[in-house]
Amino acid sequence: MKPMPSAPPEIDEAAPAAPVADNDALDRIRAKLIRPLPTDRLRGWLLPLAVMVLAGIARFWRITRPGGHTLTTKNDLVFDETYYAHDSWTLLHHGAEGNGPGTGPGFVAHPPLGKWMMAVGEVLFDHGKQVVLTTKSNGTISHTIYPASPFSYRFAGAVVGTLAILMVARVARRMFHSTALGVIAGGLLSLDGLEFVQSRTAMLDIFLMFWVLAAFCCLVIDRDDGRRRLAERLTAPLDPDRWGPSLGFRPWRLAAGICIGAACGTKWDGAFYIPAFIILALAWDIGARRTAGVSNGAWRGTVYAGVPAAVTFLVMPAVVYVACWTGWFMSNATYAYYHDMYVHSGQSWFSHDWAVFHGWWFYQQQIWGYANNLTWIKNPHPYLSRPWGWLLMARPVAYYYQSPSGCGAAKCSQEVLGIGNPALWWATIPAFIAVAWAWVARRDWRASAVLLMFLAGYLPWFREDMHKRVMFFFYMLPEVPLMVLGVTMCIGMVLRQRSASTVRRTIGMSSVAVYLVSVVVLFGYFYPILAADTITYNQWYDRMWLHHCQSKPNTHTENAPCWI
Repeated sequence: MKPMPSAPPEIDEAAPAAPVADNDALDRIRAKLIRPLPTDRLRGWLLPLAVMVLAGIARFWRITRPGGHTLTTKNDLVFDETYYAHDSWTLLHHGAEGNGPGTGPGFVAHPPLGKWMMAVGEVLFDHGKQVVLTTKSNGTISHTIYPASPFSYRFAGAVVGTLAILMVARVARRMFHSTALGVIAGGLLSLDGLEFVQSRTAMLDIFLMFWVLAAFCCLVIDRDDGRRRLAERLTAPLDPDRWGPSLGFRPWRLAAGICIGAACGTKWDGAFYIPAFIILALAWDIGARRTAGVSNGAWRGTVYAGVPAAVTFLVMPAVVYVACWTGWFMSNATYAYYHDMYVHSGQSWFSHDWAVFHGWWFYQQQIWGYANNLTWIKNPHPYLSRPWGWLLMARPVAYYYQSPSGCGAAKCSQEVLGIGNPALWWATIPAFIAVAWAWVARRDWRASAVLLMFLAGYLPWFREDMHKRVMFFFYMLPEVPLMVLGVTMCIGMVLRQRSASTVRRTIGMSSVAVYLVSVVVLFGYFYPILAADTITYNQWYDRMWLHHCQSKPNTHTENAPCWI
C-alpha cells in the first residue's frame, strides 16, 4: 500500500493570514488617528450660520448709539474710542498715527493692525468725510480729527465679533463631534455681555480676540489634517524607534502662525499665547506618532516636530508683526513717530532704510518702556482692576454714562457697561475644574487644549499685577471663547451619560436646559446697560448687584457701578 501523502506544512497554510493581521492592525491605527466628523454637514453649517446672523443683527442694531449718524461731540465717543477712532483715521490718510492737524506725529502704545481694520469701515461708509472736534483742557485748546460717522469706525468690530460666533460654533462642533454642542457654544458666545459690548465699540480687544480665536481654530484643523495625512501615508505600523513619514506642507499650521502674528500686530498681548501654540503643536504631533506605533523614538523625534513648530509660531508671527507696520515705514517724520530719528542727509538708500528700521526698533523699545511704567501708583484709574477678580467680574468698566430725560421718572440712566454674562462667567470656574479632571484622568486632548490656551492668556496678567500695572477687566476678552468651549465641554459631559439611568439622564438634560435658559434671561436682563438704553435710575441701580461695595464718583459715570 502506498503511503498517504502528507498534509502541507502548517506554516504554508498560515502564511496567507499574516498580511491580514497587519492590515487589521493598520486599520485600527487609522481608526484611532481619524475620527469622523458629524455627518450632518449641511445642518452643521446652517445652524451655526443662523446663530451668527441673529447675533449680528443684535450687534448692528442701533450700533451708532451712543451718538448718532454723525459724530458731533466727544460725549458720543465710548471710552477709548477717543483714541482709536482718531488713530484709525490718521492711519488711513497718512500711514501712521498723528496727533492732530499740524501737531506732528503721535506716540501710540499699541501696534496698528486693529486700527487698520477699523479704517476699512471708514473707507466703505465715510468716503473721506471727517469732523474736527475742539476740546479745552487746562487752558489748552486742541483740535482732533475723527471719522464723521460712528457707524464707520464701529463697523469692523461688529463684523469680527459676529464672525467669532460662527468660528466658535464650528470649532466646537469639530472638537466635540456634535453639531448641537457647536450651536450651544455659538449661542453662549453670542449672549456674553462683554463680547457684545466690545463688538459695538471701536477698541482693539475685539480684534485681538478674533485673531487669537482664528489661530486656535486653524491649529485644531491642522491637528485633524495632520493625523489624516499620517494615516494615508502609513503602509504598516511605525517602527517603535523611528519617527515615520513626513507630512509635507501644512497650510493650516501656517495659517495659525499668520493669525497669531496678526494678534501680536493688534496688541502685544497676543504673544502670551505663542508658547501654548508651540506646546500643543508638538504634543499633538507626538501623540499622533505614538498612536501609529512610535514609542522609543517619540521623544527623540521632537526635533522633527519642534523645529517646524518653532519656526511657524516664532518666525512667522515676527514677519507678520513687522508687516503690520508697513504704513509707518512708508510714511515720513511728519506723521510717523521716530521715523527719521537716525536719518541724515547723504545716506545711501540702504543706509537710509536701515536708519528708518533703527528708528522703528527704538520706537518698539519706547513702547515696551511705556507699558512697564504704566503702574496704578503713578497712573490711578477709577476702573482699573486686578486679575484675581476677573472671573468673578469684580470690577467691570463703565464705557459710557449719561443722565438723559424721557424715561418717565425723575432720574434716568443711559450706560454702556463692559460686563460679562454671570451665567457664563461664574459657571466657568466649576467648568474648568471639570475640564482639568478630564485632562488628568482621561488625558482628553480637548481639555488640555482649552485649559492650556486659557492659562496662557490669563496667568501672565498675574505677573503684571506683581508690577502694579494698570489693567482692566476687558483684557479678559480673548479668554471668553475658551471659557465658552470649557463650559460647552462640561455640557457635553452631562448630556453624554449613555450608561446612566433614564432618571439621571433626564435630570442632566433638564439641568442643561435650565442653565441655557438662564444665560438667555440674564443677557436680556443686562441688555439695557450693554446697549445704552435709556432706563430709570432705579432700574439701572437694580442691575448693580454688589451694592455693598463703596465706589467713588468719577468722570465716566455719576455713580460708578459697585462690582469691586
